Amino acid sequence: MKRDFALGCLCIALATLIFSTMEVMLKLPAVAGAFHPMQITMERFLVGGLCLIPIAALTLKKKGVRLTRRDLAFFALTGLLNIPLGMVLFQLAITFGQANTVAVIFSGNPIFVTMLAFLILHEAIRWNNILALIFEILGILAIVNPFGSGEISPLSILLTILSALFFALYAVLGKRKTARVGSIVVTCCSFLFGSLELALLLLLGHTGPGAALYQAVGLDVFCNVPFLQGITGTTLPYFLFIGIVNTAAGYVFHMLAIEKTSAIYGSLVFFFKPILAPLFALAILGEAITLPIALGIALFLTGSLLGIVPEAIRARRAEPAPAPSEPETTPTK
Repeated sequence: MKRDFALGCLCIALATLIFSTMEVMLKLPAVAGAFHPMQITMERFLVGGLCLIPIAALTLKKKGVRLTRRDLAFFALTGLLNIPLGMVLFQLAITFGQANTVAVIFSGNPIFVTMLAFLILHEAIRWNNILALIFEILGILAIVNPFGSGEISPLSILLTILSALFFALYAVLGKRKTARVGSIVVTCCSFLFGSLELALLLLLGHTGPGAALYQAVGLDVFCNVPFLQGITGTTLPYFLFIGIVNTAAGYVFHMLAIEKTSAIYGSLVFFFKPILAPLFALAILGEAITLPIALGIALFLTGSLLGIVPEAIRARRAEPAPAPSEPETTPTK
């Protein structure tokens, strides 16, 4: 048990480190300047899904489960929510805004998961969850700084919030299938379906009618998106790191963290990310941590603590007490 918990803590640390570099990697000039935003979104999840296939296949074999058409239809839905909707908005938020603000606001997705689980799965919602949501809303307002100089893009903030909501919806719906097939299988299949769905949408943008439709509704970003642009000897290491490490390994370590500890401890990843990601963005991209951003981070951390600590206390209190050991008896001669 202690060994599993130690492994889980290691996975929390690795997932935190990997996820904290995600926005910075996507904002690097070597990536943002070489790849189309929709191209890198589609291809990183395709690479990530392909990397997860061996682990997913082993999981299914151990569980003795065979995927049905109904399972595949479910993965098509979760893939749509996660990638063509959630991650497309996430990538656009990074494109139009700063990596540090996107990282901080997206880290609030566990609170959105709690709220949606209450609405969809009818899971219990407690006073601390509501307070956590209030603090994270205040954190968003602090970062936007509506009475300030307007340095932060409101569009990027809105896109990040919508991205976090779609990701939370994907996570909540994914819970229904996790018990049967495992979280790695849900992640792998959702990655593969979602990336292929996005690829089809991008292919439609290469046709005359499709491009005209996208332009008519303001989705020019889907028009004539290249599929092989920018992949060179110089950019390939960045591309592989984003696809294999940031996308596949990050999700695996996060899932293992939850499996070896608990969902409460696993959510610590999104507690530490708002601290580390802005520091990476400052060191690598030169994005300043302004007073509004610092205040927003503080409010987000307060909200995260309100979401995590009371749940951890409840979980500890709910643990069964160890059975009393039998008193030793002195053998009679």
